[in-house]
Amino acid sequence: AEGNQYDFYRRRCIELKHGRVSMLACTGYIVQEFVRFPGFLSPSSSIKFADIPNGLAAVEKVPAVGWFQYTVFCGICDLWLCHQVPSNPPGKLTTRLFGEGITNYQYGSIGLPGYLGGKPVEDPELKKKKLNAELANGRLAMMAIIGMFFQDGLTGSAWGDWANYVRSE
Repeated sequence: AEGNQYDFYRRRCIELKHGRVSMLACTGYIVQEFVRFPGFLSPSSSIKFADIPNGLAAVEKVPAVGWFQYTVFCGICDLWLCHQVPSNPPGKLTTRLFGEGITNYQYGSIGLPGYLGGKPVEDPELKKKKLNAELANGRLAMMAIIGMFFQDGLTGSAWGDWANYVRSE
């Protein structure tokens, strides 16, 4: 494969970002099966959180304003809260909400901001091991969330019903 150092850096940053989003998506897909927020998703439309179905069926039940809010939140996170500075290693994010050099903070080893006690991993071997684990888990999560979407679209549930599967003869 032909390429240069910048292309590799950019692709690694993208791979880490997609992996992190996929890990959150997988967690969200699982958690929504067991936990619901109390109260209303949209008080003006009388839609409760309990009324929203799990998985892909929720796409058509959530009001358009809710999807707009979600899109704006993701944009704020991507553009300001979790910014990749080109001089930092891939995946080492900072915020540019208050200006690059002023009250900027960096995230620690498990994503906690420095002001909340997040400390970077100092040991180079341990850091390499954790970064490789994050890459591997992110790749697995990307495949897992696509599988969950596919099964949800096919069967109406990300988990399926084993009673639907018959033994092939």
